[in-house]
Amino acid sequence: MPLSKLICNTKPTAPARHERRKDARPGELLAAALDLFVEKGFAATKSEEVARRAGVSKGTLFLYFASKEELFKAVVRENISGRFLEWNAEFDAFEGSTADMLRYCMAMWWARLGSSKVSGITKLMLSEADNFPELAAFYQHEVIQPAHELIRRILQRGVDRGEFAPIDMKYGVYTVLAPMLFLQLLMHSRIACIDAADASPLVPEEFLAVQVQTILDGLRARPASPPTDEGLESL
Repeated sequence: MPLSKLICNTKPTAPARHERRKDARPGELLAAALDLFVEKGFAATKSEEVARRAGVSKGTLFLYFASKEELFKAVVRENISGRFLEWNAEFDAFEGSTADMLRYCMAMWWARLGSSKVSGITKLMLSEADNFPELAAFYQHEVIQPAHELIRRILQRGVDRGEFAPIDMKYGVYTVLAPMLFLQLLMHSRIACIDAADASPLVPEEFLAVQVQTILDGLRARPASPPTDEGLESL
């Protein structure tokens, strides 16, 4: 067989296993890091543990992430802060009432983040932020501020449309966040957050439905009360 024909008939060889894995390594490292940060906390997680769980060397880890701090930031961006663009786009496209928007917001938060391992990052930051001020500043900028702004936008939409009574937005945001924070702590500190003697387990979806309805009952705009006889006499 002529050499030219042999070359044409030769099938391209599949990439070697180590070449295929090279593209997957950042994702594998981020997944391993998330597991360990949630299991052990930031301080107790060692870079070599992350590398070992991802199946690579410590040197390989540092080819992708310059330090454990940069690895943590990448985990947060991959799983939380990198999604705010999508969530704000959903806000802009939402056509229903603001009450329905708030219900949707809290239900989707639980489905996408709260019920997942990622929610353990919140507990980590609550317990360790004071010891790592650079990471605390990063988390404030990348997660806390955008989250507060999105909730503020939802509440302000309701006020602007006459659906919600005017409120102090600072405290309104924390009112919405409170049940979310509780569920995240419950996910990762179950024994400390519930009464062990209670035979009925807390169902997160039911809990959030009650919480959002309670919030909406407090926020709902009400028609002004007609003046009383006493008020009329003073006119």
